[in-house]
Amino acid sequence: MMNKRLLNRLPALSALVLAAGFAGSAVAQLTVVSFGGSYQDAQSKALFQPAAKAIGATAKEETYTSITAVALQVKAGAVTWDVVTSGSGGAARSGAEGMLEALDYKVIDVSNFVPGSAQPYYVCGDVFSTVLAWNTKTYGDKGPQSWADFWDIKKFPGKRSFRKGGEGVLEPALMADGVAANKVYEVLSAPGGIERAIKKIKELKPHVAVWWSSGAQHAQLMKDGEVDMITGWNGRFDVAAKDGAKVAYTFNQGLADYDCYAIPKGAPNKALAMKFLSEISKPQYQAEFTKYITYGPTNKKAYEGGAIPAAYAKTLPSHPDNQAKQLPIDQAWYIKNGARAAALFQDMLTE
Repeated sequence: MMNKRLLNRLPALSALVLAAGFAGSAVAQLTVVSFGGSYQDAQSKALFQPAAKAIGATAKEETYTSITAVALQVKAGAVTWDVVTSGSGGAARSGAEGMLEALDYKVIDVSNFVPGSAQPYYVCGDVFSTVLAWNTKTYGDKGPQSWADFWDIKKFPGKRSFRKGGEGVLEPALMADGVAANKVYEVLSAPGGIERAIKKIKELKPHVAVWWSSGAQHAQLMKDGEVDMITGWNGRFDVAAKDGAKVAYTFNQGLADYDCYAIPKGAPNKALAMKFLSEISKPQYQAEFTKYITYGPTNKKAYEGGAIPAAYAKTLPSHPDNQAKQLPIDQAWYIKNGARAAALFQDMLTE
């Protein structure tokens, strides 16, 4: 007969065996953060969920409005995020401030990436454009075609909406003031350049009905027909148009930029996050992403093999025809001058 003492211990032993089994089979969870709305929906379907599955993990998604939120976690020593989405400017500044982990490019293959899209603290996943858009119910197909038009209240009467700070608010103002696109950063770097841009925005301020602060917000403004003219991100407007919004835009004088991925300093799953970034940087994921939103890939191989149809590629901001019309955002300028520019812009808003 089995020893009575052993029989009494069987429930405890069984519990230990079960616990060990569950621990051994547990799937690691990455917390991934982005901006919400149609953009994050696209990321979730094309990148986050399939990539996490491919590396044997799950992706828990959260939303935020800016990478500046990372600094709060890092400084508090309470980092809960593993991967964050950011504009390239915000990522560059956060990296320079010590808020991000250096990326391991032995793990992440960027050999076929467009120049400048892989930096020490962030890797770029898509190319987008800040464009001038208009309500087709107001202007039909004869909407504004330049930033000078955006500022021209007599020629194009109506409510405006403008971004409430961040990259891409000063450049349109200078182009509207007659500065050639290729001279914008030269003027901004000169004494009084930032003030000149702020003064021009101040001229427009009485006609700005809404100062938007997120992509989801500016897309909704056009869905609701709340404003007649707006700045914003091309892909958001395309998704809004599919949902019935009366919106069109032009790449002329657009501002070309990147959306990027970074790992917060002290991320709980740093090594796994690095593998995750490696996975979503592969061409097949980037090609899939374009099916959901009109942002271009940074991995040039994504265009090969017909993964992105030629006709559709022409609608993307990274297509050569569209790139030629745009001004690339100068992140080096923002690293050096962004804090002062942001302070002056906020002062103007509160005057």
